[in-house]
Amino acid sequence: MQRSAPATQGVAIMNKASLREAAREAREAAFEAAPHAAHDLAAQFLRALQPGRVISGYSPIGSEIDIVPLLAMLAVQGATLALPVVRKATRILEFRAWSPGDVLEAGVFGTRHPTQDAKVVTPDMVLVPMLAFDDTGHRLGYGGGYYDATLAMLRAAGSVTAVGCAFAAQRVPSLPVESNDQKLDWLVTEQDAIRFS
Repeated sequence: MQRSAPATQGVAIMNKASLREAAREAREAAFEAAPHAAHDLAAQFLRALQPGRVISGYSPIGSEIDIVPLLAMLAVQGATLALPVVRKATRILEFRAWSPGDVLEAGVFGTRHPTQDAKVVTPDMVLVPMLAFDDTGHRLGYGGGYYDATLAMLRAAGSVTAVGCAFAAQRVPSLPVESNDQKLDWLVTEQDAIRFS
């Protein structure tokens, strides 16, 4: 397993608001500096992981690493793809079937998701965006807790693999952890793939 050196060593343990601000800046710099990151991430993923049968991705927002090329490759391999729909009332994501080229509609927080007539599915693999991650498998999200609540529900109901997708530069030495935080099973960047125990 190839691993890269931490690129955001200046990010110390501090309150989550400050961490989010610093992590967003690090991600934006990585986004600008890595024009081929989307294809490199796809290659690392396919080299390291056995894809799930039903895989939820995400439609990237801003400087989030672009996983659309990976989703297109997974579709060719026969995976059923889905994208999440943010449900503010429950804080549980709903997953709707999606194929590359399908129309997306605007959701909350700048998200985009399949239309209401798309089939609701249950993923066995969830690709998760983030602001930062550490070497223990914890991630820093945007503060809403949607992925944590959803992963907790999916794990309680059965087996699901949570795969974080990020730039290598989003790695930090450690993150503050709360009782409801859900760990990742894998982390894939444009440089490497890490499996957490």
